[in-house]
Amino acid sequence: MATSDVSHNLEEKLKAAPTRPGVYLMKDAAGRVIYVGKAASLRNRIRQYFQDSGHLESPRIRHLMTRIADFEVVACENEVEALILETNLIKQHRPPYNVRMADDKAFPYVKLTNEAYPKILMTRKVLRDGASYFGPYPYHEPKLVTRTIRTIRKLFKLRSCNIEITRDLPRPCLDYYIGQCTAPCVAWGATAEQYAGQVRQAAMFLEGKQASLLDDLRKEMAQAADTMEFERAAQLRDQIQAMEAINERQRTASVGLEDRDVAAAAQAGNMACVQMFYIRAGRLQGQEHFLLEGTGGLTRSEVLGEFLSQYYQEAPSVPREVILQEGVEDGALIAEWLTRKRGSKVEVVVPQRGERKRLADMAAENAALFLHQERARVAGLDGAGIKELQEILRLEHAPFRIEAYDVSNFQAGETVGSLVVFEGGRPLKRDYRRFKMKWTEGPNDYASLQEMLHRRFAMAREEQEKLDRDEPVPVKWSVMADLILIDGGRGQLNAARGVLFEYNVPIPAIGLAKREELIVTAERVEPIALPRDSHALRLLQRVRDEAHRFANAYHQKLRERRIVFSVLDEIKGIGEKRKRDLIRRFGSVRHVREAPAEQIAEVVGPKMAQTVLDYLREHPDIRYKDEVVR
Repeated sequence: MATSDVSHNLEEKLKAAPTRPGVYLMKDAAGRVIYVGKAASLRNRIRQYFQDSGHLESPRIRHLMTRIADFEVVACENEVEALILETNLIKQHRPPYNVRMADDKAFPYVKLTNEAYPKILMTRKVLRDGASYFGPYPYHEPKLVTRTIRTIRKLFKLRSCNIEITRDLPRPCLDYYIGQCTAPCVAWGATAEQYAGQVRQAAMFLEGKQASLLDDLRKEMAQAADTMEFERAAQLRDQIQAMEAINERQRTASVGLEDRDVAAAAQAGNMACVQMFYIRAGRLQGQEHFLLEGTGGLTRSEVLGEFLSQYYQEAPSVPREVILQEGVEDGALIAEWLTRKRGSKVEVVVPQRGERKRLADMAAENAALFLHQERARVAGLDGAGIKELQEILRLEHAPFRIEAYDVSNFQAGETVGSLVVFEGGRPLKRDYRRFKMKWTEGPNDYASLQEMLHRRFAMAREEQEKLDRDEPVPVKWSVMADLILIDGGRGQLNAARGVLFEYNVPIPAIGLAKREELIVTAERVEPIALPRDSHALRLLQRVRDEAHRFANAYHQKLRERRIVFSVLDEIKGIGEKRKRDLIRRFGSVRHVREAPAEQIAEVVGPKMAQTVLDYLREHPDIRYKDEVVR
């Protein structure tokens, strides 16, 4: 301790500490809480800290002892209550010597905003703003929340856009035309009273009052039929059938479930990662990783134990079994706490063989892999660029996934577009896409960009609808970006934003002009000029240049293909079928030139073979100097 007075005061407080279970808070000289712990006997546990430091095995605890100037205790009825209180106090004070979730994830909720025309959205923050919140949903199921929101929009046609409703827009977005919104943004759309009815029904559905809501809808349908409002009655009938199908699917899915969570940890320095697998109905339904800080000096078992108490403190549901990669010190205590929380027996097990052991090992491998990737990302410039970009653009979330679009066209040539994807500052080439313009005529950059975005988001919507119907389709288009980068200035950006509005895609978009390297945004009149050595600018340049390269490479490929085929098009007697047969047999016109006459004759006949060779001899390909035509 710093002084003899302080040591004396601590000794007196130690003597007064109860022997009951409880929580203790260690404080530094400034009164800040630097460590929170629990104990079966507060006095005995705290006394261990004030023994000679040689008896303290952990370097982390020895370092903690040099900073303790005071402590505080809170007695509890039992160890389970102490465990719960410890978790709450760690979350409240975030002490530097405790293990803490680095990403500080919060549970997702469905929110109906407090507006004249409320919108429905997902949030992880519950505020006192007059809005209605429904949840919480599990950490690992934001997709479930998203799916719930889409279901609500289909059933009750609530808006999800961010625009201010003044009812003076000239036209609604695409959501109205596909039946997912009643267009309160236009004068002829849903009135405030009508929209309030939609919101009331959606709230009843989210509160679990489906039976009462269905009764109301059936009465309303019968009334509409009696007054010969047959179109309205048909709409209500479809809505009722959709709700009944959802209820039936939920009932079917809830029979005979066998739910388990699998947890494993990996550790490196002061950072650790816990990988969770979620098994529902005997099948692996999802997975999620959690980064933790302040793990230096702890064993992997201690990290896992600290994580479990924090994770399940706010978890809205608890499975009947938690599978761990290895045992934790408070395993029995955690099992007792989870049993109380669930209302039925919960087991915390460490399997030694079989399928459960395989799952635990797989979770451990995933934890180690993600931790390695995260450490590399944080250490590199890409992490700095993403963080800087978030601050400059004032984004709510870091732009981990960036999509960049570019258009390439030449005189009298085909116009093509490219979509490239970067995740974590690195190219994700499997998600690159190429577009050959179908509707746009001539070299029109604005129209070409809009066509590309139209097709991209139309395919995303179609794919997502199939996924919502649980169809087994590969995911290619429905993964959305955190930021869209347009190669161009304000004109190109405005063209792109028009499509984003039409499809109601709330993704921030920016433009990057080539010459001045200025960032153009919708929120600022003046473009943003960044220093040439800015990590954010370098990241954007790298993404933009990759989109440009990919577009040009595709354009060059199409031009060469057109040049190749145009040679055969000029030969009299060679139609589409013979042209395809020649290319299929020899692979290219160059190989046709090099082939002997008898091989060409096998495809087009002896007479036409000679015609082909004569024409190719008279029209050599200047790209290949050493061309031989037999």
